[in-house]
Parts: sequence; structure tokens; C-alpha cells
Amino acid sequence: MTAVLPPPRPTAGLLPVQRLTRVEDGEQLDSLLWRAGAGWRMVSSSVLGGGIGERSWVLNAQVSHGYRRTDPDRHLGELARAAGAEGVGVGLMTAADVRAYGHARDGGVEAVATAGLGVRGWAASPTEGTSTPARPGTINIVVALPVALTDAALVNAVSTAPEAKVQALLDAGHDCSGTPTDAVCVAARVVPLPGEEVHAFAGPRSRWGARLARAVHRAVAVAAGREHVPAAGR
Repeated sequence: MTAVLPPPRPTAGLLPVQRLTRVEDGEQLDSLLWRAGAGWRMVSSSVLGGGIGERSWVLNAQVSHGYRRTDPDRHLGELARAAGAEGVGVGLMTAADVRAYGHARDGGVEAVATAGLGVRGWAASPTEGTSTPARPGTINIVVALPVALTDAALVNAVSTAPEAKVQALLDAGHDCSGTPTDAVCVAARVVPLPGEEVHAFAGPRSRWGARLARAVHRAVAVAAGREHVPAAGR
């Protein structure tokens, strides 16, 4: 059974999240749900609802450290339906304590991040990838922009966000670029606001990309600062 609880701190604005709690196999687990509603296009690397398209919600679900299900997309869909999320959405997964999320705003852009750094490392690893899935430690990032973006700008935005994430990790003294299972979701309006254009750029030196980068940097810094990080090498 899933219960809806108030968020641990205020997040009123463009990207408000609800905290959900459930019990699986005797363990209490939490999730964060953003009920975005209609009028949003999202780009995401998520296991559920990934790619580019109109989406109406984003669920960031905590799972156990010993997670063994091989159908995470189905699992996330079940959790979203249990929470009453309607329509097509995005589902993210992490073993991190999502109650310790970071939330930041910059110039109308908002970002929410959760950080699990137990399996952190460098993207360019000297070892080959294996068929064994990495444990779901995971840094998950969700960003909302109050403007419309072209497809190219959405892709630009979804690359700017991880750049800011890495910067935040290095600034915090973490010797890594992230974890093997990090995921990101960027949401932008479908229709431009009155007087606004459909923006074609979202790189770190563009107007909206710079705001996105600063919001993500702060949200990741806050989330990583709240995460208990076990000692680990590269």
C-alpha cells in the first residue's frame, strides 16, 4: 500500500514533488512524484518513458540495495499507477534515500536531485563493461524549464545537466564523474508562453542552459552533501 506524505521541506513552484512511502518485503521505501500534468515535453534516459515526448509525471522511486527484479519498467509503472499518476510518464529508480533530495531554483528553472554514491566512479573506466548490471546506487536529476525548447535544445539540455552534476561532485571533493546508473530527465513546455519563442539552445552558455546548469549544480551539491558516502576508490 502506498501512502502520500507531505514533502520533507517546501518545494512549491515549477517542480513540486510529493513524497510517497510504501513497504516492500518488510522494508519501508520512499519515492518522489512530480505530477506535471499536461503541456510538458520531456527528454530522459530513464528506463520507463525515456526518449523525447509529451509526459505528464515523473516518479523517482527508491528500491532496496539488493534489488533483483529484471523488469524495472514494469515495476515503476505499477508504482506510478498505485500513486494515481495518470497518462504517460517517466520512471527513475535509485537505491538512495530519496528523502534527502536536493532542490534548487535559478531564473525560473528548477532542479531536483537524489544522490547515491556508493558505486561511484569515472565514466571512462579502464575496464570493459560487463553483462552484470550495476547496483542501483544512482544520481537521478529532474529539471523543469518554464519555456519551450526545440528537439535539439532538449538534447543540448540533457547533456548540460550531467556536466553540471560532475562539476558539483568535483567541487564537493568526490573523485568521480558519477555512478554507472545515473539518469536524467529534462522537462520543457510544449507551447511557448506569450511573448516567448521556442528556444534553440540549452548549452551552458545559453540563457536557459546556464540557468539549468546552476540549478542542477546546486541540487546535486545539496543531495550529495546529505548522502552518507562509504569509502571507495576509482
